[in-house]
Amino acid sequence: MENIENPASGKSLKLLNEHPALPWILLLILSFIWGSSFILIKKGLEVFPPDQVGTIRVTFAFLILLPIAVKHITSVYKNYWRRILALGFLSNLIPAVLFSVAETGLSSSLTGILNSLTPLMTMLVGIFAFSIKIKKFQVIGLAVGLAGSIMISLIGERGSIGTFNYFTIYVIIATICYGIGGNLIKSHLSHINSIILTSLTMIGIGPIALGYLLTTDFFSRMGNVEGAWESLGFIFLLGAVGTALALILFNRLIQLTTAIAASSVTYLIPIVAVMWGIVDGENLFALHFAGMALIIAGVYATNRFK
Repeated sequence: MENIENPASGKSLKLLNEHPALPWILLLILSFIWGSSFILIKKGLEVFPPDQVGTIRVTFAFLILLPIAVKHITSVYKNYWRRILALGFLSNLIPAVLFSVAETGLSSSLTGILNSLTPLMTMLVGIFAFSIKIKKFQVIGLAVGLAGSIMISLIGERGSIGTFNYFTIYVIIATICYGIGGNLIKSHLSHINSIILTSLTMIGIGPIALGYLLTTDFFSRMGNVEGAWESLGFIFLLGAVGTALALILFNRLIQLTTAIAASSVTYLIPIVAVMWGIVDGENLFALHFAGMALIIAGVYATNRFK
């Protein structure tokens, strides 16, 4: 056992072998937390518009993590602020708003299923921007996964193939943002303690989210719309658990494994999202499950043959 000074944490750390079960434990916890996020977004949208749901979510996470961020802003943030700021936008603020917009035209369960594209987008970003090598089976996996997302995008209200649902594009863009963020962490920020890194990502985007929220009719809705406090409670869970805690766990999982392996949490997220959707009375058809199977098969192929 050896002690080293870690400039990112500001204190001496012990180099210990992590328990081999830790990545699996983190994977299961994250699957439940993020799989439940889509139904929480849906409940928040019952009172607040999507831009407010996204910025309220980020604001709560920012306020919760602020004490940690302030403690390390001079020792860590000043050295890596550009990359950390970019990570805040890519892994937090932009996806928070995009997923909220997507659920104005998609069910929470379908949004959760499409979120499974994250590992595929992580690999695509890694190939084009971070020089990750790819094998032919991974190309097949990417094609199969994208075919599944296209299938889901074309399924109509009665379960048959119909016109393209453009709200799926918002989810696809969000997963691309996640893919960039995951590669950014693994390539440039993996040496920073996951709790510190997560809190610092909020320093740049938290004030922006809060400032924007104050320009909207948020307080008017709180005072005049029935059920506003209940919806705010759901968004608080979304920000405190689905963003703040989950990102700490996810960043740690990336550090323990790889960006692609960590993003495989999306194997289980759609299962949880679908379960919540069924509980909430959402309709799912055979083609939806076929599309989900294609996406998961594509994710499996890209990871299996890496």
